[in-house]
Amino acid sequence: MEELNLVAMFWHAGFMVKMVMLLLLFFSLGSWYVVFSKHLLFRRTRQSTAEFVETFWTSKNLTEANQLAGETPSCPEAAIFRLGYAELTKISRTRSTGEPESLEARLAGIDNLKRCIGKAENLEVASLSRHLSFLATTGSATPFIGLFGTVWGIMSSFHEIGKTGSASLSVVAPGISEALVATAAGLAVAIPAVIFYNYYSNQVAEMESHMQSFAVDFLNLVERDIINRS
Repeated sequence: MEELNLVAMFWHAGFMVKMVMLLLLFFSLGSWYVVFSKHLLFRRTRQSTAEFVETFWTSKNLTEANQLAGETPSCPEAAIFRLGYAELTKISRTRSTGEPESLEARLAGIDNLKRCIGKAENLEVASLSRHLSFLATTGSATPFIGLFGTVWGIMSSFHEIGKTGSASLSVVAPGISEALVATAAGLAVAIPAVIFYNYYSNQVAEMESHMQSFAVDFLNLVERDIINRS
């Protein structure tokens, strides 16, 4: 029994099927690049987050914590803290004028700080999610791209049958098998992309939950020790 030779099938396929296979190769290389880059990014993010959160709660004051945050640029919580600390510094400068501060002014400061932290969270989630849409596009589009290559290849095979006038299996089978490789290739590209898209989406959701928890703790700390101080 003759073994399948995918390389030979590719070279014997028609022009359109070859273009489809090259397009699938592009999606495959791109998706695997995203997979490995996200793996390295998330591993580095988890490590830096664990280090920053541990040192944050052992810091003597917010100024020391801000210095630590500047040393961990790959930590989302550190980025959130830096933006929050910058906004907090602006609020503190406003309060240092010596004028009596009303309750409305303190509440406005809290609202400004919450909006700043919420914006920082959105920026960090967007950064972690960058290029994941490519995996989603790969998972949804490549099966249809492969199917298009298969349909086109089968059409070409039937066209050759019409030209030669022979419909024997030995004539039909090679062309159809070459065309079906496109469908198999489309599925081979799509399945890992879908799996890793779901996996990394869950990872981003988990990191977002940790960011929200840190933001709540930070806001509680600020409200208790600074903003609500009369």
